[in-house]
Amino acid sequence: MALAIVAGFAAALQSRVNGTLATETGTAFGTAALSFGSGLVLLTLVLPFSRTGRSALAQVAAGLRRGGGAGGLRWWECLGGLGGAFYVMSQGLTVDALGVAVFTIALVAGQSVSSLVIDRMGLAPGGVRLVTVGRALGPVLTLVAVVVVSGAGATTAALGLALFPLVAGVLQSFQQALNGRVRAAVRPADSTAGGRDGGVLAATFVSFLVGTAALLVVFGVSIAVDGPPTGALPTRLPADLLLYSGGLLGIVFIALQAAVVQRIGVLLLGLGMIAGQVVGALVLDVVSPAVGPPGAATYVGAALTLVAVAVPLVEGALRRHA
Repeated sequence: MALAIVAGFAAALQSRVNGTLATETGTAFGTAALSFGSGLVLLTLVLPFSRTGRSALAQVAAGLRRGGGAGGLRWWECLGGLGGAFYVMSQGLTVDALGVAVFTIALVAGQSVSSLVIDRMGLAPGGVRLVTVGRALGPVLTLVAVVVVSGAGATTAALGLALFPLVAGVLQSFQQALNGRVRAAVRPADSTAGGRDGGVLAATFVSFLVGTAALLVVFGVSIAVDGPPTGALPTRLPADLLLYSGGLLGIVFIALQAAVVQRIGVLLLGLGMIAGQVVGALVLDVVSPAVGPPGAATYVGAALTLVAVAVPLVEGALRRHA
C-alpha cells in the first residue's frame, strides 16, 4: 500500500508536468508522445544491463507465441499501455484548465468504480476478489466527491473536460490488471526475487512500447488534420528540466503498479494510488496553482476520497482479525 501511495504521488506530479509542457508546446498529443517516448528510451537503455529483464522479456514473447493456456499470454493482455497513453494524453488536454486536484478527483472516480468491477471479474492476476460493503462504499464515496467538486460553480465546459480524466481512470484500472498479467506470465519460469524484478521491467517495457506506438499514430494524425504544433519545446535549462521528467515519472508509477497489483488487487492498488494522487495534487495546486488556489469544495472532495481509501482497508483489517 505504501508503494501504491508513492505511485499515486508520482502520477499527480506527472499530471502537472505534462499539463504545463502541453501548454508550452501547443500540442497535448505531441507532449503525450514525448512523455511516453522518453520513458521508452530510458527503459531501452536499462534493458542491456538487466539480465533478468532481458530473460523476462523473452518469456513474454514466448508466452505470446503460445497464446492462451498455462504459461501463455493472449495478445490483448499486452495492451495495457493504451490505457496509459490515454491517461497521459488527457493530462495535456485538461490539467491546465481543471487544475491537478479536480483532474485527480475525476480520475479517481473512474479508477475506483472500474477497479471494483475488474476485481470481481478476476481480470487481475490475483484472481476474483468478492465485493464487500467496505469495498463497494469506497467507490461510492469517490463519486460523491466528484459531485461535490463539480457542483461548486463548475462550468459546462469544465465538466466536459472532466470526462477525459474520468475515462482515463477507467482505462488505468484495466492497465493495472493487464500489466499485472504480463508480469505474472514471467513468474512460472523464474520465481526468484530477480525473476520477479525482471517481470516488472518486462511489463513496464511492453506498456511503454504499446503506448508510445499508439501516441505517435495519434500525433501524426493531429498534424495531418490541424497542422504542426504552434508552440515550441522549453529550452530554459535547468529551470525547465522538470518538464521533461514525465517519462521517468511514468516509469515509476507503472512499474510500482505491476509490482504490487498481484499482492493487493486492483481495487486496493487504485485506492492506495488515490491517496498519493489526492494529497500530491492538493500540495501542487496550493504551492503552484494552475487555475487559482483550491476552493473549499476541492478540500471536501479530497477528504472524501481519502475516507474512501480508508474504508475498505479498515474493513479488511477487521475481517483478518475476526
